[in-house]
Amino acid sequence: MSVRTRDSLGGRAAVVGIGATEFSKDSGRSELRLAVEAVRAALDDAGLTPGDVDGLVTFTMDTSPEITVAQAAGIGELSFFSRIHYGGGAACATVQQAALAVASGVAEVVVCYRAFNERSGRRFGSGVQRRVPSAEGAALGWALPFGLLTPASWVAMAAQRYLHTYGLTSEAFGQVAVVDRKYAATNPAAYFHGRPISLADHAASRWIVEPLRLLDCCQETDGGQALVVTSVERARDLPRPPAVIVAAAQGAGRAQEQMTSFYRDDLTGLPEMSVVARQLWRTSGLTPAGIDVGILYDHFTPFVLTQLEEFGFCKPGEAADFLAEERLPLNTHGGQLGEAYLHGMNGVAEGVRQLRGSSVNQIPGARRVLVTAGTGVPTSGLILGSDDRG
Repeated sequence: MSVRTRDSLGGRAAVVGIGATEFSKDSGRSELRLAVEAVRAALDDAGLTPGDVDGLVTFTMDTSPEITVAQAAGIGELSFFSRIHYGGGAACATVQQAALAVASGVAEVVVCYRAFNERSGRRFGSGVQRRVPSAEGAALGWALPFGLLTPASWVAMAAQRYLHTYGLTSEAFGQVAVVDRKYAATNPAAYFHGRPISLADHAASRWIVEPLRLLDCCQETDGGQALVVTSVERARDLPRPPAVIVAAAQGAGRAQEQMTSFYRDDLTGLPEMSVVARQLWRTSGLTPAGIDVGILYDHFTPFVLTQLEEFGFCKPGEAADFLAEERLPLNTHGGQLGEAYLHGMNGVAEGVRQLRGSSVNQIPGARRVLVTAGTGVPTSGLILGSDDRG
């Protein structure tokens, strides 16, 4: 793939299985067990067995290595295993890695997984506590001494600039929270099932780091999610309708850091997501008008607005109005704000459900779904589609 040319990956692999544990605040079991439960559930959903698997992909931040998961899940020989860096930015890239392996013949069935006790164990929202010195970590040294110690504080810098530039108030961010919680309220798997919110509820929630309120911040969740990827040809012989990987991309921008890219010329956008967007549109041949559902990474509400703008659904500064008018069904599972925070992997699963017609908030006729991964970091994205030839 190049950031300048169309790649040839699209249409050669598909997601054929999805599986998850329950989403909770205290799982009561190890992260390895969560991973294995999710992997087995995804294989059952795909109509495959552990013996069919020859590849595994996960995140660098996962405590359950591929080889350990393979052993615990009853998977045998592996010809491919891989890890993606940058936290939630890895979500869609795990599927891209799996698709690349399948398309090149390196592996036939690859499982992508993510599992953690992010609420009862290590809480990513608590920010920097102890860190091994590294070249990457040195960038944080420009921000930490001034009190920017948590992800919320890092995002708040860009969020404040966004509001100032476009003459908006924090109600703009509330539009994202209200939409996510609307869908979570009707999703039995969501932590906030049965609990929608209003803009007034958002405005009344306590400050975390101005201009971010409590309801602008995603949950902390215990759980696991897994996805099974294989070739489109093999997918057609399996029990579930495949979600074809129409396009997949990773992206890092100029002057890129991990959530502290404050020295760019402009803080109101997400250049790394622009790289992803251009490649997804270029490879798929689609435009925003061709997308039926958007599953946009929502660890913090401001960056959902920015993503809509980077992908061209609306002009800069207009995303809040775009959302309020519900011009695109968004985060129909409830997102990480409403369903669960699984570093975006549960969002990929929702994209698959929309294409299968099995979402609890099904969008009639959904055939093309945009899914994005973590924002503020080097990131990734997918366009998933129905199998038009199946």
